[in-house]
Amino acid sequence: MTRPPLFPALIILLTAHSLFAQPRHWPGDARGERLIDSLIRVMTIDEKVGQLVQYTAKGRDSLPGPSVSAEQGELIARGRIGGIFNLWGATATRAAQKIAVERSRLKIPLLFGLDVIHGYRTTFPIPLAEASSWDTAMVEQDARVAAAEAAASGVNWTFAPMVDIARDPRWGRIAEGSGEDPLLGSLMAAARVRGFQGGDPASYVSIAACAKHFAAYGGAEGGRDYNTVDMSERTLREVYLPPYKAAVDAGALTVMSSFNEIGGVPATGNHALLTGILRNEWGFRGFVVSDWMAITELIPHGVARDTLAAAALAFNAGTDADMESGAYRLFLPRLLREGKVTSPLLDEGVRRLLRVKFALGLFDDPYRHSSLELERSTILSPDNIARARDAGRRSIVLLKNAGGLLPLSKNIRSVAVIGPLADDRADPLGPWDALGRPEDVVTLLEGIRNAVPSSTRLLYARGCTIEGADRSGIALAVEAANDADAVVLAVGESSAMSGEAASRSTLDLPGIQNALVEAVASTGKPVVLVLMNGRPLSIAWAEAHIPAIMETWFLGVQTGNAIADLLFGDYNPSGKLPLTFLRTVGQVPFYYNHKNTGRPPVDTSKFTSRYSDLPSSPLFPFGYGLSYTTFDYGSVTLSPEVIDTAGTVAVDVRVKNTGTRRGEEVVQLYVRQDVGSVTRPVRELKGFQRIILAPGESRRVEFSLPARDLLMYDDSMRRVVEPGTFTVYVGTNSRDVTEGHFKVRER
Repeated sequence: MTRPPLFPALIILLTAHSLFAQPRHWPGDARGERLIDSLIRVMTIDEKVGQLVQYTAKGRDSLPGPSVSAEQGELIARGRIGGIFNLWGATATRAAQKIAVERSRLKIPLLFGLDVIHGYRTTFPIPLAEASSWDTAMVEQDARVAAAEAAASGVNWTFAPMVDIARDPRWGRIAEGSGEDPLLGSLMAAARVRGFQGGDPASYVSIAACAKHFAAYGGAEGGRDYNTVDMSERTLREVYLPPYKAAVDAGALTVMSSFNEIGGVPATGNHALLTGILRNEWGFRGFVVSDWMAITELIPHGVARDTLAAAALAFNAGTDADMESGAYRLFLPRLLREGKVTSPLLDEGVRRLLRVKFALGLFDDPYRHSSLELERSTILSPDNIARARDAGRRSIVLLKNAGGLLPLSKNIRSVAVIGPLADDRADPLGPWDALGRPEDVVTLLEGIRNAVPSSTRLLYARGCTIEGADRSGIALAVEAANDADAVVLAVGESSAMSGEAASRSTLDLPGIQNALVEAVASTGKPVVLVLMNGRPLSIAWAEAHIPAIMETWFLGVQTGNAIADLLFGDYNPSGKLPLTFLRTVGQVPFYYNHKNTGRPPVDTSKFTSRYSDLPSSPLFPFGYGLSYTTFDYGSVTLSPEVIDTAGTVAVDVRVKNTGTRRGEEVVQLYVRQDVGSVTRPVRELKGFQRIILAPGESRRVEFSLPARDLLMYDDSMRRVVEPGTFTVYVGTNSRDVTEGHFKVRER
């Protein structure tokens, strides 16, 4: 069954990319393909369809925990279910697997899926926070820990990483991704896939990754979850698709289709996306699973009249597995009889799913991911806790430090710890915390107590709740502030205010927290504002009146210790923003790699692209983050200054630590194509390096910039390097840079 292309130019693109290469890290082999062939030959239609059916376990929120129902157990025994999700624990998963491999006719093992987004039981910082580390090695290690804990509990498949580019902070799921930039997002996507799957997905400490949500879910209009996405093919390919491609190239075994439509075609029924780009162009060999009930949601989308039509549309488009809707189990056999789905297409969908099970080693040992011994020794191990603490402090971004207020002295006589999140155990876990438990969390108040001597007097006042309107606690907070030498004020969002179905129409601090901030600031005491949240917030008043501000996001189980490490100087902050902080929600969308327009904004000129009531700049730019030391950048040297379309430019800059502390800096490289056949972004991130410098030390930092990094889609939608002049920017963030110039000539 043919489908119209996603965009008219897509047919040309597919022809141009017909000689694609297979992903280098795909683990399948000839033995696996022979096994899969032998199974498909003897499977009944119902058994084939059964492999494509995924259901959630029952009683997820009950004690002692989730389990398969009697009805599900019977379906598993009859080969009618290929995977169960939201089932965990070595005992529960082993029991369900036993039904599949001992009672079903063909003994095909089950997949067990779970949203292991930023940790299993050892909860790490949310992905947006970890992206603030700009440390792909750390991100890979953290995903490795999450995989090991999940695997020990029987989970062999995670619905992560979420690799959606997000330019609208109103969208709650921005917390689950890596921000607004395609390069940073791509590197983080690949790191998470490598972490989850390891060098060998069949390892006892590896699980299958699932890149989601394919595609462009982060572009939802108005930042409203599940909403329409409408963009040009150029924007789709240059901004939104690269992180998915990076995840596939890193070997992701599965991909999840997104809820949204693109240009009128919902992703779950989008043949051009799922078959044209993902499989034919990129060579993806794993399987695609729908998001929750997404197949039947094709009906309210208005592209399917009923569940029968929705099942046909989704399956023919390339959605292999049905999550929870039951559409495939109920209607795929009928669609086959009526010729609306072909037998070869069904066999290929089953092959993809069995291929993943083989890659995970489940045919060799179906119980490999259900070990009580490993479950006891792996989960919340001391090493895992230590990694969570290190990840937490690397993920914090120091936004302001006027007068060098930070770090605080450990010999300080008294500290007032104030705010609704100061002694909160639940919310620092963040959204999608898997099996994270509040009792595992070190609160900020506890972390400060752990960091200072017993002689330091700590005064605690909640002040207000996160969302409530009760002001009665503010007076006590002011009293505590007046009685202390310094104040640490923790404000932000609840964990439920970020993640799925958590879009917000405002970026202001919820409830009356702004009133609390203003009241505490009015005391005149030195205040450190600690932000805990899952999205950038509008903190213009605080930026103007509070001397020190930390963006800590949601840091997980070691929240308090990680923040205290920075507050008292045991760790020098090095985090950098993975997205732009706005002055107000009215600036949305605002991202650093925007186009210039014919009338670029000039704050002193009325007839330019600007708002009349505020500066055209962001509050904090992409890539921004302070340290307790300072860094000086020399001039940029380029060699050679002219290359052809196959050449490489060496970019050289000297960076010096001009402060008094050893510090870590993320040196960032941006490029602008000065003139093109189509408009180009004002600058694009092309590389970054982390360096550590002692006080007074300088280092020459070198980047290699090959011409292929300048590839773009021209006015005919051909992916080319266009000859012309380019500007290179190197600096500490996307705004504060030094620049150089080079030229690309025809080869």
